[in-house]
Amino acid sequence: MRVLSLLILALLAPASVRAAPEPEAPAVAPAERAHGAVGARLKPGANSFTAAQVRARFSEMGFPDVADLHLDEQGIWRGRAEHAGRTLSVGMDFRGEVAAE
Repeated sequence: MRVLSLLILALLAPASVRAAPEPEAPAVAPAERAHGAVGARLKPGANSFTAAQVRARFSEMGFPDVADLHLDEQGIWRGRAEHAGRTLSVGMDFRGEVAAE
């Protein structure tokens, strides 16, 4: 009987007492996601990504056209990409973290 009373009380509780739903994450354009990654610290390490995978990741982050893509001696993929009318240096480490400057 006590469980039934608590259930009825919970159903009748005013909406302000109930937990508010989590707000949805705002829709973010690829270019805005890329800006979120600009400050990422790239870590050196053994990189198993292929050039095609790296190009796909850069494109996903708002850098669709990457030039001079190469894997450096630290295991970081590096290249140049145009974004918002500027040419930037871009990089991706073994974790898939992307940075641009």
